[in-house]
Amino acid sequence: AATATVMAAEPGSGCVLDLSDIGETVPVTGASTEQPLALVTKLALDVLGLATPDWRIVLHSTIPVSSGLGSGAAAATAIVRAIAAASDRSLTAGEISALVFQSETLFHGTPSGIDNTVIAYEQPVWFVRGQPPEPFSIARPVTLVIGDTGIASPTSITVGDVRRGWQADPRRYEYVFDAIARATVAAYHAIESGDLAELGRLMNGNHALLQELEVSSPELDRLCAAARQAGALGAKLSGGGRGGNMIALVEPAAAETVASALRQAGTVRTITTTVAACA
Repeated sequence: AATATVMAAEPGSGCVLDLSDIGETVPVTGASTEQPLALVTKLALDVLGLATPDWRIVLHSTIPVSSGLGSGAAAATAIVRAIAAASDRSLTAGEISALVFQSETLFHGTPSGIDNTVIAYEQPVWFVRGQPPEPFSIARPVTLVIGDTGIASPTSITVGDVRRGWQADPRRYEYVFDAIARATVAAYHAIESGDLAELGRLMNGNHALLQELEVSSPELDRLCAAARQAGALGAKLSGGGRGGNMIALVEPAAAETVASALRQAGTVRTITTTVAACA
């Protein structure tokens, strides 16, 4: 999780971000594009019509960075919400999502918009770029085991490589993109109907398609294979790939067995989480 707390600072000190998890303090005024969190702070202050206040915004996050888990979007969302609460102002989920998306473009170059949308709306959404997000239901709880390769992998690099591959061979890449789109629609229906076996099969197929796009890695492939061999219903890379995390869909009773298999296969950490059913 990512949390942000706004604290009063010394008069005249301006607004600073206290990123104590990584031992950094970042002034908001004059922030560069290399500091997306400081820039999203400035954007939020501007949108709310606030002159730069004397604040210390303390950010904490337990989400691994550059690992396919949306850490940047989660941190930015926490900051925007904390600023709105501290100023006794309100922002809609759509406004928060739009602000965070701007910071995501600095993290990732050409982000999909999925991370900021899901985190800002705090519910599962069916997302199509250029269309309003649509909430959807989860028929059965979904238990996931996450395996971290320990390899940081900035999404912007992978996105750029895929774009160049598409430019060089658009026919091949469009074929894979279309297959991923079909799998995504099928996964949406599997989640809504509670067909976890089908969802797992689709995850495996999606990982194979991402391998074709050369966004996986030997480490991710090894962890996905280990999860499947240990009884996972399905497994795939998460986020931009080439490192970061993979996710395995499991029956709750198999979670620890799969987590143990991932540790034996070389993951630096595992996280088990359950996404609750919702109407």
